[in-house]
Amino acid sequence: MKSMRVFFLFLLAFLVVSFAETVLGQASKGGHEAQPPQPAPSIASAVDREISTIEKEIVEAAEAMPEDRFNFSPEALHIPGSDYKGVRTFALQVKHVAASNYFLFSSITGDQIPEDLKGGNGPAGLKSKAEIIQFLKDSFALGHKAAATLTTENMLQTAEHSKSPRLHLATFAVAHAFDHYGQMVEYLRMNGIVPPASRGN
Repeated sequence: MKSMRVFFLFLLAFLVVSFAETVLGQASKGGHEAQPPQPAPSIASAVDREISTIEKEIVEAAEAMPEDRFNFSPEALHIPGSDYKGVRTFALQVKHVAASNYFLFSSITGDQIPEDLKGGNGPAGLKSKAEIIQFLKDSFALGHKAAATLTTENMLQTAEHSKSPRLHLATFAVAHAFDHYGQMVEYLRMNGIVPPASRGN
């Protein structure tokens, strides 16, 4: 009987403390109404979060490179003992990521792949920094559209125009973009620019 009394006292104390924390938490927010419950995590939201992460990193890195250095390639530095002959310029790194995004995400959404993406480096007519960055942003917008279509029922289904499962295409797009983000970071460093992600607060 005594043990039951102790248990109920413990339970009552726990409930009082929990209630107090809730009230104090709301008071610290200025007495505003409680926030609506967050939606339950899903495969779509998990993939979308990964796409958002690399999108932020790579767009900010692209924006950090000055217009007059946007076509920089380490080949121009003539570093002894290195072989950068024929590597992509910074601009081509960005365009390649965007073009690859279109290829991969279009297979998930069923959208028509633009005709001028052949070769993997994006449209030849895109030359300015602003045009290229917009092309990049548009490709990630398609990525968010692709992520929104993923469900536990269809994520392992073979995508259109591909032999790969839909989930694989979405996650590979993120991994591929991170690979080229690393190269973009090196190009920024070679130009004396600290990448935005490394600048801290």
